[in-house]
Order: sequence, then C-alpha cells, then structure tokens
Amino acid sequence: MFAGTAALLGVTAGPAQAAEVSYATKCVPPPGVGLPDVNGTTKVEITAPATAKVGDTVDVVWKFTQAASKNPDIVDLPANSVQPSGTLKAAGAQSADVAMSGPRQNPAIPKGAAMVLSDMKGTLKLTAAGQVTLTPDAYVVNALSTDTKCAPTEAVQPAATINVTAGEGSSEPSSASPSPSPSPSTSPGTSPSPSSSPSGDTPTDFTGKVVDVPYTCQSPIGEKKATSPVQIDATKNGGGYDLTVQFKKSVMDSPVAIPADSVKPSMRVVLGGSDRGSVTVTGPTNASPIAQGAPIEIPDLTGTYKPGATGESTLSPGVLIVEALGTTTTCTPDSTSVSLTLDTEEQASGASGGSASGGASGSTPTSGGLAETGAGDHGTLKALGLVAGTAVLLGAAVFTFLPGRRWLR
Repeated sequence: MFAGTAALLGVTAGPAQAAEVSYATKCVPPPGVGLPDVNGTTKVEITAPATAKVGDTVDVVWKFTQAASKNPDIVDLPANSVQPSGTLKAAGAQSADVAMSGPRQNPAIPKGAAMVLSDMKGTLKLTAAGQVTLTPDAYVVNALSTDTKCAPTEAVQPAATINVTAGEGSSEPSSASPSPSPSPSTSPGTSPSPSSSPSGDTPTDFTGKVVDVPYTCQSPIGEKKATSPVQIDATKNGGGYDLTVQFKKSVMDSPVAIPADSVKPSMRVVLGGSDRGSVTVTGPTNASPIAQGAPIEIPDLTGTYKPGATGESTLSPGVLIVEALGTTTTCTPDSTSVSLTLDTEEQASGASGGSASGGASGSTPTSGGLAETGAGDHGTLKALGLVAGTAVLLGAAVFTFLPGRRWLR
C-alpha cells in the first residue's frame, strides 16, 4: 500500500476522505515489438477533501493499489525507474479533466513481479456549488524510456465526492441535484484558446496559459526541487498542430564548463480530455560553449501533435529530460495543470488510446511500454530495455539540471 494524502490549499476543506474503485483496463505495449495488448484490472484509491467552498483549489491524490499489468519476465526494473501519469475526471457540479502525475519512485521490481507505481497528485479549482465526483480514467506508465498506455474498457464508478458550498460572492445552484456542466470553461488551468469559441475566420494560432509546475529533478548524484512557469502554444498545421513549449523561469547556473552541442532537452506533453497519451517535444543543443557558473539557456521545445480523438483535448506540461555530457537528468512534475485546450479532430494513427505516439516530428516516440503479456518474442523489447536502462539509469551524473528558460542558482 502507498501512503496518500489530500489537502486543501486554504482553510475551508473538510476532513479528507478516500474510496477505492476497480475497473477493467486495456494496456498497450510499445508498437513494433510484437507484444499483444494486456487486459487486466486496475484498483485505485482517490483521496480528496470531503467538503470545500467555491473558489478553493484542492489537492487530490491517486493511489494505485493494483496496476493492470505486471513487469514481464524479461528484465528487472531498477529502483526509481518507473513513473505514472494519468487523468482524473471531475463531474457533477463542474466538469474537468485533472492532470495527475507521480514521481519516478519505486522499489526494484523483479521480472514477473507486480508493478509498483507511485502516488499521483493533481489540483482542482472548484468553480460551482454542489457535489463534484472524482473518477479515475486513463493512465500512462513510463519505464526505461518507454510508455505503456492503459485505458478503461468499462464504465468506472466515482471514487470520491467533494461537497462544495457557495463561497463569498457566489450562490448555491437553483437545483438540489447538480448536473454535469457542458462548458469547458470549468477545467482547471485551461486557457480560453480561440479554438474553444471561434468567431469570424477560423483561428490557426492558439496561446496557452502559463502554469506554475513544481518539479523534482533526479540525477544519479542527487535530487533537487524547483518551480518553473511553463507555457504550451500551438499552431494548426493541416489536421495536426505544431507545438511550442516555453520555460519562463531561470533556476540554475552550470556548475562545470560545458562544450557546444552537448546539452539536449526534451519534454513529454501530457494529453487529456478527449485524447490520451503524450507528445514528445525537443529543443536544439547548445550552439556555444557554456562557461562554469554561466546560466544555461533552455531553448523553446517544439514538436508535432496529431490528434487521436475528436472533441476537447487538453495539453499539460509533463516530464522534462535533459541529456548532457553522457548523463540524463529527469525532472518530474509533483503536480501540473492544463496549459492549453484544443478542439481536435481524430487523425489516422493519432495519439488517442495509446496505439500510436502522436509524437513530435523528429523526436523520440512516446507510446508503448512494459506490460505482462506472456509473448514468446521478447528480443526487441529486451534490447530496448537494456539500452534505455543503460542510458537513463546507469550514467554517472556530473551535475543536476532543473527546468528553466535559463538555469540560475
């Protein structure tokens, strides 16, 4: 059992309450490795305040009591090599998709053993009085640089309910029985992108909201925390979108001299709402050497998003990875919020459901992962796991990176 807590960012929350639900789940392993999909059962406990007021922002915790798949009988997973992310559905007095993310924190997981996933956390701003239900939805398990995408195959029951009372300047709903809101404006952290309410000519540029993302950065030499404002913008390009991710805050200088063309950043943009999975965006390497003590510039990260679903899809900052001098530093959001909401149309081989990456052009695909399948052809996956494990987990770090437009002390 994982320990999970929920707290209200304020003083109006009632005691935390938690409930467990289980649901049939389909998990999709990496494409091209010859492994079939896995059908299993996910058991989740959601913890949230029992009561709160309109205008409060509450913390929500998602605890896995059982993942839908086991570690296949291929390779032992080292400690702190597995990271979950997912989407929690809020319904009732307000509708919202809550982006959830957990740290890359796990004990060593032997071949064939049950997957051990860390608690995921997210935040929800309450916008309407009434009952708000919280229901777990799809999630992604990242292990050895590959993604396993898991989605419910049946209706999932709510795992927690928040009774929201009217705050100052707000009023109770006219009906005692709240109904789900059809408006996307209640989603936490979303920005009113032009695609949500078009007028006149169809817009092509969509500006995301700047959201503060608290990161925990892990390298082989240690752990460090920092918060960085992040913004996701998009430009319509045919049936897809060209994405640009900007880090707005400087958090660290370089502790050593770094040669040119040796720092390579990338990030996984987490999809929610109608779509599922993640999109990898990357930045160019540093064009000039970086002197010891000088700020390290992180350029704009770019990639291409091909929607896998028709509807309202959300984009949230996810895991940041910085490769430099033969080492890899992974910065995991402790919590995150939606930066951009798009009205999308499904494209062939798009991102929804986890069967395709929907990834950035020229970037590393993000779909697929490790799942218990019983398949006999494990050679490709084993090679992938060993290579990824060597690159990500066994490098000797020279310094620790944190996200930022410039990295300052």
